[in-house]
Amino acid sequence: MSGFNLSGWALRNRSLVLFLMILSVVGGIFAFVQLGRNEDPPFTIRTMVVQAVWPGATLDETLLQVAERIERKLQEMEGVDVLRSYTKDGVTTVFVDLLDTVPADQVPTAWQRVRNDVYDIWRTMPQGVRGPFFNDRFGDVFGIIYGFTADGFTHRELRDYVEDIRSELLQVPDVSMVEILGAQDERIYVEFSMQQLATLGIDRRALLAALAAQNAVRPAGEIITGDEAIRLRVSGAFDTVQDILDVNFVASDGRVLPLRDVAEVHRGFADPPQPMFRVGGEPGIGLAIAMHDGGDILALGENIRATMTRLTADLPLGIEPHLVADQPVVVDQAISEFMESLWQAIAIILGMSFLSLGVRPGLVVALAIPITLAVALAIMLASGIDMQRISLGALIIALALLVDDAMTTTDATLNRLGAGDDKVTAAAYPFVQYAFPMLAGTLVTIAGFVPVGFAKSSAGEYTFSLFAVVTIALLVSWFVALVFTPLLNTAILKYPKPKAPDAPEPFVARTFRSLLTGAIRARWLTLGATIGAFVLAVLAFPLIPQQFFPSSDRPELLVDLRLPQGASIYATEDVAKRFDAVLEGDPDVASWSTYVGRGAIRFYLPLDVQLANDFFAQAVIVATDTEARERLQERLGKVLTEDFPDLVARLSPLELGPPVGWPLQYRVMGPDPEELRRIALELAQVISTHPQTHQTNFDWIEPVRQLRIDIDQDEARRLGLTSADVAEILATMITGTTVTQVRDHIYLIDVVARATSEERVSLEALHTVQVGLPSGRTVPLGQFARFAYTQDLPLVWRRDRVPTLTVQADL
Repeated sequence: MSGFNLSGWALRNRSLVLFLMILSVVGGIFAFVQLGRNEDPPFTIRTMVVQAVWPGATLDETLLQVAERIERKLQEMEGVDVLRSYTKDGVTTVFVDLLDTVPADQVPTAWQRVRNDVYDIWRTMPQGVRGPFFNDRFGDVFGIIYGFTADGFTHRELRDYVEDIRSELLQVPDVSMVEILGAQDERIYVEFSMQQLATLGIDRRALLAALAAQNAVRPAGEIITGDEAIRLRVSGAFDTVQDILDVNFVASDGRVLPLRDVAEVHRGFADPPQPMFRVGGEPGIGLAIAMHDGGDILALGENIRATMTRLTADLPLGIEPHLVADQPVVVDQAISEFMESLWQAIAIILGMSFLSLGVRPGLVVALAIPITLAVALAIMLASGIDMQRISLGALIIALALLVDDAMTTTDATLNRLGAGDDKVTAAAYPFVQYAFPMLAGTLVTIAGFVPVGFAKSSAGEYTFSLFAVVTIALLVSWFVALVFTPLLNTAILKYPKPKAPDAPEPFVARTFRSLLTGAIRARWLTLGATIGAFVLAVLAFPLIPQQFFPSSDRPELLVDLRLPQGASIYATEDVAKRFDAVLEGDPDVASWSTYVGRGAIRFYLPLDVQLANDFFAQAVIVATDTEARERLQERLGKVLTEDFPDLVARLSPLELGPPVGWPLQYRVMGPDPEELRRIALELAQVISTHPQTHQTNFDWIEPVRQLRIDIDQDEARRLGLTSADVAEILATMITGTTVTQVRDHIYLIDVVARATSEERVSLEALHTVQVGLPSGRTVPLGQFARFAYTQDLPLVWRRDRVPTLTVQADL
């Protein structure tokens, strides 16, 4: 044998190689303990959210004056894949999606460029536009969620306890964020009758100014004496409702009136409510916990459980914590299941090795496998590849391949020992004969995974560890087979006993020889059968259901409840309560939570997060197991169809890989919304007639009713009024105007002035609303305004600045 022989070098340097072997095993054990555990491999959510608010603007004004400016500027930015915007009256939300080719480490730089570009054009925005508001943590995962319900406590009292718990959880190692879900901000409402104010000759604006002036925070100065500085503080700040009731103000005729004589003051919550959170059918408040990048989710789970056990022990009777989402437990179970599969695969391979090779050769292979896995785990740790479903699946795939190298070298050594070579020569021989053919086979196998490893897409990023781990494991197995296995062969293998010339051939070998001989004799039949089997496989392939990523095996079931787009959050809450009643007592339901007015927070990385909308609710049901999940999906589908016919409802298990949402989506794009609606309705008709589709719907299409108030501008000017005056009066009367804020503990409570409930909810009352004039007189609104109902679009989706209507359906 001439030339360098790696196996021969290993045999000549036994002490060094033995040390490396022991070091590899120890390093592998250390890596196994230290490797991060996650449910899914990480992938970067390349989406940033930019939002702007223009109170009082119409949908068209918001589109043209705000959304258009932002999108036009961001379209110039390099690396942007698509801009998606969602615009309602006075609010626009722009989603900036980067190209999949943008490296993950460059994404934060791209988000800073988005900020800079939007700030550059902000000075061109119309007066009154608020923002911009950015969210570049759209992909943060809140893997642990607790819900809190209270019996016998007010919402404010419950929130106080939850805020205290949040402060404690933020101090737990590896916790990056703790979001509060479903908390309703308090308000102090000052309610008065517009008619009564007009009758008494009270200027509404003077009344509100008096409230704001007394509660203002202003510096009163500082007196410097010879040896100290004394700061001055002026009293008058509001601490309670009683403080507001005690405010006196001067009427237009000079009278001094207390506020209690003309208004009712009471404490309440935001009206209409902010997005709500329900736990097991009861209103509650949630705490969603996110982990720092690179943290250990299992360690975080243990720390959170310990902290929560300590904190909940001090909660008063009646406040109950509920664990709504527990990613550490899911990850632990998933890792355990994969590890069980891995050990089963190892056991099967080792068993077959002993049966096919014999005890001593089988023992060599049995030792080579854990050494290979140990080195592979150490390289995974150094490469930052955690243990998750893709990397563990890759190890299981690689197991069946990596055992071949050790078997090949061991079998070759046995043959050379039988031919009379000494152990060292026999153990070094496989390198000369098989090293490069084995390497070529290894590289060819790795090449089959190259498209997965180098795919420039979110799916490619998600599955990259499949390519990486298979590559690592196969190359390591080649190295172990040629460096470590020769030492094992010399130590364990014995010289085979010479066979007697008349010794019978073993049954397995005799049977295989017969089959092989028969196949060679009937070679045309063998070739024909092989070609026929291949053709049959190609023809049968389309019959196999195809799905790029399967559904997750987690027991959660998502239920989307979408009302007509003009529905109020109160109507959505009523639907959520009715659906809660359906789930109550179901034996297949372990627990559930409901998000009203928004979608579920991202408790699972591939979750398709839904926008906050008054007409939308989403329930997250945790079934007792995956079989129960399937039964629930079928049963609830019938219930929703029969008992909730006015909803667009969708039931779906969690997805694996990048989120998809509705599996069938067609985009209709064009500048004319009416033409879009016409085409989309025709397309929906075609889709709905297909036997494999159901629940055909649109992301926006339904016009909603609006009340248009047309001001007679000539008459208004004669009276000394403007459209802005009228709008301000109506906003105060119906929605309310924030006058000032009460500083209460850690909260800022808005003091909202508005009309009484009778005047707020009555459309008929709008005609008779008394509008104050500069002269001190009042006139009814109907004297210079006309009222008419119109049908207008509630929202518009755009894609790259083009209105886009999506027709979607389930399969």
